[in-house]
Amino acid sequence: MLQGVTRKTLVIGFIPLLDCASLIAAVEKGFVAEEGLHVALVRETSWANIRDRLVVGHFDAAHMLGPMALASTLGIGHLKVPLVAPYAMGSGSNAITVTNDLWAQMKQHGAALGADPTQQGKALAAIVRARNDQGLPPLTFGMVYPFSCHNYELRYWLSVAGIDPDRDVRLVVIPPPLSVDALRAGQVDGYCVGEPWNSLAVAAGVGCIVTPNSAIWQWNPEKVLGFRQEWAEKNPDRFDALLRAMYKASKWCDDSENRRELAEILSEPKYVGVAPDVLRLGLSRRYVCEPGSIPLDAPESMVFAAHDVTFPWVSHAAWFYSQMVRWGQVKPSATTAVAACTTYRPDLYRRALKPLNINTPSNDTKLESRNAKGTGGFFDGKTFDAAKLEAYIASSPSISRGEFTKDAVGMS
Repeated sequence: MLQGVTRKTLVIGFIPLLDCASLIAAVEKGFVAEEGLHVALVRETSWANIRDRLVVGHFDAAHMLGPMALASTLGIGHLKVPLVAPYAMGSGSNAITVTNDLWAQMKQHGAALGADPTQQGKALAAIVRARNDQGLPPLTFGMVYPFSCHNYELRYWLSVAGIDPDRDVRLVVIPPPLSVDALRAGQVDGYCVGEPWNSLAVAAGVGCIVTPNSAIWQWNPEKVLGFRQEWAEKNPDRFDALLRAMYKASKWCDDSENRRELAEILSEPKYVGVAPDVLRLGLSRRYVCEPGSIPLDAPESMVFAAHDVTFPWVSHAAWFYSQMVRWGQVKPSATTAVAACTTYRPDLYRRALKPLNINTPSNDTKLESRNAKGTGGFFDGKTFDAAKLEAYIASSPSISRGEFTKDAVGMS
């Protein structure tokens, strides 16, 4: 048992990333204490460790990947343990980074600092085609976990560029804190990971940022605070209190006046353990894309509370599920669709935050479309409507067909 932990202590795991900030702030700034809670935070290295320790009961809750919660509920890739995701921990913390050498090649094919994902993807595609024609080994890209927004957004970007992520390149799993070392050692040509591990690669002189993922998917969902369903049902008071503390902390993190203090807190070795100046860059919603270049603004990155990013949109769960189907991780059916989508729990979010008298979204889903202002959407202009999940999956390439019934996810 952890030192100082009692039966009333909530044990919560996290990965050292900028988007764990609201959880750290909830403890460090006293928001959990205000709610009458005592929390012990446990730093982990890999998402597999987070998964294992949550599902077997070592953790009461965890900073975790949204799709990981779906995978556990569906029982794919590991044990089948129903989880709930009642709280989203922000938006826009991920980016795609490549080696200096690959970036130099991409610039020869039209890539440019701060260019849109379409332009960057075309440049990479030209390199991939040339390598294939020359019989060279495929480029290797890292992502943090098979069931992750990183994996799906990386695959989405590659496929729009005409790159088959399962044939034209090689995708491997790398825990976030090890990604810079893997890039430095030449073990990967690029990766998709959360901050600060993109900015740190640039600061270390070993990589260049191709694009923030917020440019691939506007207001893209990131991590969630995940719980075992059984624990959430047995501990409603502590569950609700923790969500309220998290919401207060998310608002505190989103205040620009608190960013310098937040960077100092996160820089501690027990949390993220990266120099404050590197952390402040991401927290200020800017990226230095290559060593020595001026910072570029990324206003839709590192958002902790604004634009309803803490709300567990069921439509986000539905899109994650669509990608699980698209890339052959699960066979589609009405049963799996319902189970996946009901892992996200806006009802529990509203219940917990009701005493705060704040306005919460009245709908559980939203349209993901660049044509609908403020709703988010994808860089290629495609729209995702959770009410048309079956049609969306059927229209996506590289899918394994299955059976659906009308309104499979309970949305008409």
